Amino acid sequence: MYGMGMGFYSAAWSLIDQPLKHFQIGLASGWILPDNRDNKDKPLAPEGTLARTWAERGPTWGSVFQTVEGGLGYWRGNRFRYGPPKFSMNATPQCYDYEVGSPGWSFFYDTEALPDDRLGIAQLSNRLLIPPDALPFEGKPRGKFFGYTYMALPFTDAIESKEGTAPVGDQAWTCFLSTANFKGPIAYYIPETWSKIADVFDYPFLHGRGLDSRPGLMGGGAMEINTVPQIVARDARGGIYSKIPKLSFPVDDNGQAVLVQDVISYSKEALYNDFLAWRKGGPAASGRFNMDGAFVAELSTRTPGFDQDGEPIEGVASTFDTHVFPDNTWGLVWKGGGHAPHGEFPQYYKHLEGKRVAISPDDVPKETGLLSAKFLLAEPGEPFTSPPTGSWKEPGAAAGPYSVTLGDSSKVTYSWYRFVDQPSFQQYDWNQEKREELQSFVEKIHRSWPIDRNYMPPPTTGELVTLDPALFVTPPEGLEVGYVPIVTLQESAGPL
Repeated sequence: MYGMGMGFYSAAWSLIDQPLKHFQIGLASGWILPDNRDNKDKPLAPEGTLARTWAERGPTWGSVFQTVEGGLGYWRGNRFRYGPPKFSMNATPQCYDYEVGSPGWSFFYDTEALPDDRLGIAQLSNRLLIPPDALPFEGKPRGKFFGYTYMALPFTDAIESKEGTAPVGDQAWTCFLSTANFKGPIAYYIPETWSKIADVFDYPFLHGRGLDSRPGLMGGGAMEINTVPQIVARDARGGIYSKIPKLSFPVDDNGQAVLVQDVISYSKEALYNDFLAWRKGGPAASGRFNMDGAFVAELSTRTPGFDQDGEPIEGVASTFDTHVFPDNTWGLVWKGGGHAPHGEFPQYYKHLEGKRVAISPDDVPKETGLLSAKFLLAEPGEPFTSPPTGSWKEPGAAAGPYSVTLGDSSKVTYSWYRFVDQPSFQQYDWNQEKREELQSFVEKIHRSWPIDRNYMPPPTTGELVTLDPALFVTPPEGLEVGYVPIVTLQESAGPL
């Protein structure tokens, strides 16, 4: 019932002091899967997909079939690091064979745009740029909240199976943001993004099993610690020690850090029904989520485990632990002792018989040099580029190019496309009537939904974070509705 939308508010803060090379940690986020719990034993990952090689995910491979992911974080593939985290959409439509993180690119895996037949995100906002290196924030957020919800909405009608081809559902998973200077939808995943896997692999069992048709499941959330660099050194007796970067959390005077709040799942009553009625000729939907169609999740938690190079880390649990606070928010609590100050993850470790033991800086031998050792800083990477041919060229942009410099010291070039002319749609053989109906409806959205309206319910506590003001654009004269700014290039604008 409550599988048509999932969202929450996640704290945004600078986990690290400087932009570091080879560093990847996602801040608190969640994963949405299509609800295939009725399938107990048949593979959802076809032979030939990457996920199918992960035998431990069998027999159904349901957890790696399709996902909507992304969120706040730092990623190894970021080309333009600036210290604070960024926000990125992301999805895995085809068993992790590829990922879709922006209207033109994958999730930082390549600086070349995705092939035309793998584009999956339709830019919806005509006020906000969506760069391939993710959305930066203004200044250094210090625990202010970033809200986002993925809501399944019917921008187009479902398509029945024809001559054995996969049917296409009507669910366009639409990303809504809630920040201090922008509120509303930014983009959505085109339903065919999810259904096409059945045709690509000629696997009819997948008909109707993708996120275009099935309700979503978000069983839980996490901070995903992927890649954290370390420096290893020996003391005078040959003992081995290691150091990781300082990881800081936004704690209050009591050593508490609230990281997630207002986790809500939604039914069709929240927005889908009103949205569909509007598209079919009814009154305009406000876009505000109807809380009669909302379910507020009761949070729970457990103490996590940590490891380094495959060896377990001991001593972290004596420094801090996860906690669900009385107001149904989730975060961390420092215990007043341990091996790091309030708000910091232990930074130093002694290697002992197949494990790593957290120690305080006072216990690190000076001759190791670890106390003064520095980590490599990130440098600007290669530009994100788009081709001058194919769906980017035909039918092509209506105005541009224009450029702007963001707070992460990258230069973004973009052009204005008519909504249905943007590259992601050109792979589909839609008739003119369908294209014009969609175009007309998006023009209504642009006229009716401002960027200062509360679509998501406001956060229960705390302040909202502010997006980098340089992300905001104004449509050229004559293109005020029905046109969207598509990023075509992101490159370094010079040193920070």
